[in-house]
Amino acid sequence: MFRMWGKIWKDNHLLRDIVIENNKEDTRTHKVFEALDEICYAFDLGKPIWLDSCVADFRKHSRARFTKDSFIEQIDFDYLEIQMIEED
Repeated sequence: MFRMWGKIWKDNHLLRDIVIENNKEDTRTHKVFEALDEICYAFDLGKPIWLDSCVADFRKHSRARFTKDSFIEQIDFDYLEIQMIEED
């Protein structure tokens, strides 16, 4: 089972969250990108850009924060955070 938690934060308050599950036989990278796509679709967001700091944090902590610098359009929250809950 692969599960990823997506959260939108503003002023240190959790505004929205969602858990995405994926049972497909696929690579971890593909599952991460698919889950991020589903999170962005559920929150009606454009896909964020993976900056070097996001990649490094995700590799080290299995968690990444996408701030306004990661989005092309304006966002009305502080950051989108993704976190691995469970991996195969």
